[in-house]
Amino acid sequence: MLRFKIAKMSCGHCAASIERAVKGVDPQAAVSVDLGRKEVTIHSTAEERLISGALRSAGYESQALAA
Repeated sequence: MLRFKIAKMSCGHCAASIERAVKGVDPQAAVSVDLGRKEVTIHSTAEERLISGALRSAGYESQALAA
């Protein structure tokens, strides 16, 4: 499980973009978005660096949190 803080995530469109980015790396990933806390929890077999790179490519800087 991976958790990220994404400060600029503010709406449903952001959440959908983030989910698409993660699933582009791992189509089987389970993505849970908490807009209020600006956090994303991801259950994936992909490496953290690949997920954070995909988020960055989608326009979202992320900070890894303890899982």
